[in-house]
Amino acid sequence: MRQLQCQPSKFYAYLSRLRWIKRWGLMRNAESENVMEHSWEVSVIAHSLAVIRNEIFEGQVDANAIATEALFHDASEVLTGDLPTPIKYFSNSITMAYRQIEAIACDELISTLPEALQASYQELLSDEQPEGHHQIIKAADTLSAYLKCLSELRTGNLEFTVTARKLESQLNASSLPEVAYFMQTFVADFEVPFDGVLEGRQAQALVV
Repeated sequence: MRQLQCQPSKFYAYLSRLRWIKRWGLMRNAESENVMEHSWEVSVIAHSLAVIRNEIFEGQVDANAIATEALFHDASEVLTGDLPTPIKYFSNSITMAYRQIEAIACDELISTLPEALQASYQELLSDEQPEGHHQIIKAADTLSAYLKCLSELRTGNLEFTVTARKLESQLNASSLPEVAYFMQTFVADFEVPFDGVLEGRQAQALVV
């Protein structure tokens, strides 16, 4: 094997610790959620929204690029932690200050990469994505948060009642037709127990 001259990098060691960054820190959770699993869910939902836009609403966005960008959308939180939304948007000064902190954290993460890789990850960790990509990822982030609320409410945890209502209103007011399509097509089954999902599939099989 050819001996390569490689620069040691802490980049993925940092990212691996996203599993320890807990979300929803101001609220009592029946089941905790970490940033790593949230990032995966946002990536899957963002990919689906992009596919829906292209295949149903005649859009032309890069679904694979959007999914990849979504995977990294909260990467900076491995350094900053997760700042709860009510605090993040409590005032313009806090919002602006946190965005500056996020930018510094992203720069720090990128600096840990070998120089030859930094430009590629700069696009993923910054806000340099096309506007259409940013819109879809933001909508996917909101959908993920809404599904988390529904999951908590199913356990009887009323702590998430008000947040679920607010997020549902945001999603229903979205100007993106793919969001409405996702809500109408997929969300209802998130509230069905797994046995109910299986029964539905079995019933369809019997009809066929």
